[in-house]
Amino acid sequence: MKLEKILQGLTDLKLRGDLNTEISGIEKNSKNVKPGFLFVAIKGFTVDGHKYIESAIENGATAVMVQEGCDLKSLKIPDDVTIIMAKDTRYALAIASGNFFGNPSKKFKLIGVTGTKGKTTTTFMIKEILEKAGKNVGLVGTIATYINGKMIKESDRTTPESLELQEIFSQMVEEKVEYVVMEVSSQSLKLHRVAGCDFDMVLFTNFSEDHISEKEHPDMEDYFNSKMMLFKMCKTGFINADDLYGAKIPKLFPESDITTYGIDNSAKIMARDITITNSFVDFKTKLGERNDRVKVGIPGRFSVYNSLAAICVAKKLGIDAETIKEALLEVRVPGRSELVKNKLELPIMIDYAHSPESLENILQAVKGYTRGNVISVFGCGGDRDSGKRPIMGEISGRIADFTIITSDNPRTENPEEIVKQIEAGIKKTNGKYKVIVDRTEAIKEAIKMAHKNDLIVLAGKGHEPYQEINGVKYPFDERIIVNEIIEGLDKGKKK
Repeated sequence: MKLEKILQGLTDLKLRGDLNTEISGIEKNSKNVKPGFLFVAIKGFTVDGHKYIESAIENGATAVMVQEGCDLKSLKIPDDVTIIMAKDTRYALAIASGNFFGNPSKKFKLIGVTGTKGKTTTTFMIKEILEKAGKNVGLVGTIATYINGKMIKESDRTTPESLELQEIFSQMVEEKVEYVVMEVSSQSLKLHRVAGCDFDMVLFTNFSEDHISEKEHPDMEDYFNSKMMLFKMCKTGFINADDLYGAKIPKLFPESDITTYGIDNSAKIMARDITITNSFVDFKTKLGERNDRVKVGIPGRFSVYNSLAAICVAKKLGIDAETIKEALLEVRVPGRSELVKNKLELPIMIDYAHSPESLENILQAVKGYTRGNVISVFGCGGDRDSGKRPIMGEISGRIADFTIITSDNPRTENPEEIVKQIEAGIKKTNGKYKVIVDRTEAIKEAIKMAHKNDLIVLAGKGHEPYQEINGVKYPFDERIIVNEIIEGLDKGKKK
């Protein structure tokens, strides 16, 4: 493709060289550059791509894109290499990538889901409904990328970088995907990963404190404003009317077609007569001309909100009530309030809760419907916000009937030190607890003490099939671990 065509839609560029240059690929990692490539230099939080321009040219780059303000003289770019200077190379990479892959998001219906919590479950619900309606569906999110029911690859972030995203979209077009449901993180919006994407519908689940750090958002205002960029990209939206921030959105975007959903506040789509058990929720809502009873195999009040969000999208797309009901009854989300089948028939739930808010939400949710004791098993990841560790200890001590503090993904930190920081918080409560650093042993202890009316919450790892220790990801799938432990305990009894 000609360089000129790749740069369509980008303004205020400064150029040196030939725009008729034929470009065979785009890359932001100099190691992956091949002859005929356009190399885009991005100044990241820890790495400055401009330092690798020489390496990219050695590997065959015939054009390079640099950030306005860089010192061109010091870069010593040969005369036969075309230079493009952009105000923001992250944004330019997104637009150029879309052009290079033929702007694939214009060739299917793209549904974007943002919010602090509920993105993953809501996208899976929408995917299930669309597939039940016989549609070809793609999904991009925190857990993995799916195309027409097949998992293509596991994810290392909620929303991929723009270049990877456009390549995924291109593959989806080739596979004749009709609808794509995508989790859209605040970071992806702030860093222009989804710039140039053609959204048909956008959805806002809720908003609460999270991702406030030097490398993410400096404050809540920046976090919220980043999410609102999605509503600037699409005029058809759905919002949670019970969320304080969500309720502001219709006034912020008066020209948009926004549908509300909720439980407590007046909304277009509402849930009534809600029943919550430790294995499902059901409620009444208007799917067609009349109220229908909807049952969802994911317990918790938040599951009602996520279902309502998915119902809004389905109704807008004209999907019938029976299809919606069947899909919501069958949907399961890896690592999100996921009940693990086991021969002891113990209620054991795996959940990705890894922040104070998410841990509090899941523990309060299960506490509301569990007849016996709630046993909380959790740790905190290493090389991440250490300030949340005592807070999470205090939350578990206050809500759970018993807590087992253990390891999560210690990464490069000492797991014993992480556990001590969590323990400092739980000591502020009257909560009963044990410290068992080995996560497998911690899970075993929880299973040994549990009765059938109790509920074990294994929090923090969710869908992750590994435990990361000192840069190595060791196999650790809690579904497998649970059943291996129960099998071992059963054999021990038979002896």
